[in-house]
Amino acid sequence: MYWTSAVVLYVVIWFMTLFVVLPIGYQSQEEEDGEVVPGTPPGAPSTTGYKKKFLWTTVAGTLVWGAAMAIILTGAIPLEVFDIITPER
Repeated sequence: MYWTSAVVLYVVIWFMTLFVVLPIGYQSQEEEDGEVVPGTPPGAPSTTGYKKKFLWTTVAGTLVWGAAMAIILTGAIPLEVFDIITPER
């Protein structure tokens, strides 16, 4: 595997993990204290907490990427399994 493939795999896994982590702990302004800031929708988040979410995304994404790299590099799942998708030559 080329290093660029590993980087692309990490970025894809990181963003997928981010989309899983973002809704965790989400509370809208209306849910938290019932007070909505003028000019914002009631469903807008009261606090973002992006730093903590990005940190958790990086930790979880790195663990998932490490597991994926271990599977790919050790050959635990042979790549010939995916040859069924390619057309016959």
